[in-house]
Amino acid sequence: MKREDDQQLWDLLGQAAEPALSPFFARDVLRALRQRRQLFDSVRSWFSPRKLIPVTGLAVAILAAIITVHHPTIRNSADNAPDVIAQIEPQDYDVVADLDELLVTDESSLWDDDTQTL
Repeated sequence: MKREDDQQLWDLLGQAAEPALSPFFARDVLRALRQRRQLFDSVRSWFSPRKLIPVTGLAVAILAAIITVHHPTIRNSADNAPDVIAQIEPQDYDVVADLDELLVTDESSLWDDDTQTL
């Protein structure tokens, strides 16, 4: 833009006060840069392997404990056997065997009765 294009604008700009910089402007800018760098370094220090590895290990241990508590291990079928079988004494095995034979003969006689009625 040339001065001849808009003379009023250039006159107005000429009357405006020039910005005055502080004599300590450079010092203030460098201080602000150093503070920003220190903030970045402190945040970055939290992600250093020296702190990150133990925190990650602790998080994994907590997750494993939570999963173990909420999902107990599957038990074997031998552990879930009825208590009645566990209460049979050795002398009662003969009676149980006799009951099994009685059931077999009862089932076969059931079929014999059905064939006689036909």
